Amino acid sequence: MKYRLHYLLLIPAILFLILFLVIPLFITLLSTVRTDGGWTLSRYPVFFQDFYLRDIYFRTLKIAAITTLAAAVMGFPTSYYISRTAKKYRGIYIILAVFPLLTSPVVRSFSWMIILGKNGIVNDFLVRIGFIGEPLNLLYTEFSVIMGLLYLFLPLMILSLVGVMENIDSELLRAAESLGASRLTAFLKIVLPLSLPGLVIGASLVFTGSLTAYTTPMLLGGDKTQVLSTLVYKNALALFDWQQASLVASIMVITTFTVVISINWFSGKFNRGEAG
Repeated sequence: MKYRLHYLLLIPAILFLILFLVIPLFITLLSTVRTDGGWTLSRYPVFFQDFYLRDIYFRTLKIAAITTLAAAVMGFPTSYYISRTAKKYRGIYIILAVFPLLTSPVVRSFSWMIILGKNGIVNDFLVRIGFIGEPLNLLYTEFSVIMGLLYLFLPLMILSLVGVMENIDSELLRAAESLGASRLTAFLKIVLPLSLPGLVIGASLVFTGSLTAYTTPMLLGGDKTQVLSTLVYKNALALFDWQQASLVASIMVITTFTVVISINWFSGKFNRGEAG
């Protein structure tokens, strides 16, 4: 009886999510298929038939995918190192890793504007060492947006992986090495499969955040590097085309759910393959 009563504690959170997340999303999705004459899905094909809109959609996907891949590549070894350090130092490393989350996205983006600007730190350094003759256009590009998003969401990948890796028994690695496996083989056969749940969670968080981020793409990408989130803002508050803004927002939601479900499906197939 007490066990069942524990579920009552979920009711406030569930009601909050239904009222302020599920219902607004449902209304937004509904507005994209409802017309005066009935119901239609024609707005979605029209969106993808437009070269300009299609280019923005695939640019957003590309930026989110590259950011997620880079976060995984950089976050995996970092998380493994943190998880294998002594507990008295682990907390310090985690605080340092999540430090970017303690500052405003606006402040972080302006910092990257100083770093990547034509008179910024990177260009100044490259010119001084003679690597380039004149400053590069690093700002207001896909590269600058990816760097800003990576700096923003890398801590989420690290936290997701550390939480899983610190529970991996180091004796498993020693046992594998004692049976003749190299350190690389032991890592690929033991650490990687056991870390997959954290990697899936981290990849989902980073991809979702990168796909829907607004402040960083707006400040570091500008008008030259439009993404779906800035397109929603432009249609809603600049052009006052709320119907088009709802359509773009719905496409973002559908894409996010599709990608997250696909990531989980592939991870499940990988786990079953490893088990087999």
